[in-house]
Amino acid sequence: MKTDTIFYQLFQSFPSIFFELIGQPATDSSSYQFTSLEVKQRAFRFDGLFLPVVASMELPIYFVEVQFQKKPRFYSRLFAEIFLYFYQYDHNIEWYAIVIYRRRSIEVPAPRQYRELMEQRVRRIYPDEIGEVAEEFIGVGIVQLVVEFKKKTPEVARNLINKARQELPDLVIQRQIIELIETVLLYKFPKLSREEIEAMLGLSELRQTRVYQEALEEGREEGREEGREEGREEGKLQIKLKMIPRLLQRGLSIEEIAELIELDVETVMEKAQEQSETL
Repeated sequence: MKTDTIFYQLFQSFPSIFFELIGQPATDSSSYQFTSLEVKQRAFRFDGLFLPVVASMELPIYFVEVQFQKKPRFYSRLFAEIFLYFYQYDHNIEWYAIVIYRRRSIEVPAPRQYRELMEQRVRRIYPDEIGEVAEEFIGVGIVQLVVEFKKKTPEVARNLINKARQELPDLVIQRQIIELIETVLLYKFPKLSREEIEAMLGLSELRQTRVYQEALEEGREEGREEGREEGREEGKLQIKLKMIPRLLQRGLSIEEIAELIELDVETVMEKAQEQSETL
């Protein structure tokens, strides 16, 4: 998986991560559409653009570029792409370029003719230097995870998963964040299977714990009791749905619950969402 692809997936799934990354967490991400766009003539393509959903003089366009290798003429190409874009689309709007570098040492200084643009329009971000912000925002922590040394990656990933479980009351978003973390590790460890990644993150260990076994038995017992009261085949689904909150309280994931009570993941996620809304 290419690096720009993993960033595209991060920003596409959770555009709020981008605004946390550039120091504007209060920005309403729903006002933007994140996309990738090819500029004609020389087949220039931006890694990503944040375009205002509704044309506005107050909301700028953000051109996003991810650089993990040195490119001597990178800034010449970047500004050529940007101004060709404005020539083709004729937007009368503010704009900024956000460049994400793997390391500061990868950046090649911009030519002198771009000095004013660099000072006023370009923001450089180095994920390995955003420690304090990464501790505050889970999304920024995931960005930093992309460039983390492989030796430290599993520990950092597990910490992010624990942070997501503690701080995100919405169980659906919590699961999506964990899946993004798994995706980053699949990108960094391409020779490992998803099962091996889950084991690395401790996501598969729960099945062997006492908590899991007790939840399993309690869930079955509750199902048997209510099943005797219902006495009808069509009541089985409702019994399973009533088991979901108990299993969630025990710390089981959406996928584990779905497998345990033999329901599809979407049904369990919907019930989990209803549960979080009533808290």
